[in-house]
Amino acid sequence: MFEELEKINRRPEPFAFYTASDLWTDEHTSQQMISFHLNEEIDVSSRNAAFIDRSVKWIASRFNVTAGMNIADFGCGPGLYAHRLAKREANVTGIDFSSRSIEYAKKAAAGEQLEICYVNRNYLDFETERRFDLVLMIMCDFCALSPTQRKGLLDKFHQIVKPGGRVLLDVYSLAAFDKREEAATYALNQLDGFWSPDRYYGFVNTLKYERENVVLDKYTIVEVQRTRTIYNWLQYFASEALERELTDAGFSIEAFYSDVAGTPFDPKSQEFAIVARKE
Repeated sequence: MFEELEKINRRPEPFAFYTASDLWTDEHTSQQMISFHLNEEIDVSSRNAAFIDRSVKWIASRFNVTAGMNIADFGCGPGLYAHRLAKREANVTGIDFSSRSIEYAKKAAAGEQLEICYVNRNYLDFETERRFDLVLMIMCDFCALSPTQRKGLLDKFHQIVKPGGRVLLDVYSLAAFDKREEAATYALNQLDGFWSPDRYYGFVNTLKYERENVVLDKYTIVEVQRTRTIYNWLQYFASEALERELTDAGFSIEAFYSDVAGTPFDPKSQEFAIVARKE
């Protein structure tokens, strides 16, 4: 038992493990995630509906979204952005790991006769011959990726974005990082049964890496028949660090904002967004 507790509380190297599939493709947790996506009042898997409406309106204006514009939405979830942009007559491609989210998005599009290309795939593995005017990556998905994964993804963006096209993504800031604290807790059926329909004990270790500006929420789920660990990494950014990653990938920086609804940039904001252009 002591060795098991030692293992549960062990601090791995930053981004040593990647367990996205355990969250997005598991039958039970994917159902929990989509229920969060579709709750219009909360900011969990997706932003609340009022913010999304305001965000899409700003995106349409900022990037002059018109009929026939090609947009890729990386981590599209159940299509909350893709659907709204398609209603503005853009050609939208949505990519997401969760088959449950993609199935919902396809049904919603069919219900309104919207032609949206949805791809059920880990966006790190997404390949296409299409070229886009705008690439979106919203809800701070970029923060969940390791430096190597981020570099590969930005190289992919540079490949699929047309000359003059743009990338819009948002991230967590260092102001948010300063508010995070290390902790270790456990509970029966932790998070109200989020991890399993069966009885389980959930251990949560929040680990902070000061030098790397990284936080790990490490979930160890102990069930009768199995024990599994889910690693939720989050990279927090200074604006200069994010700018450097994008310029190293061949983009120029157009602007920073406090969010993807065009709020003016504030260094004290918990999140911020960046617009980058491919020359």
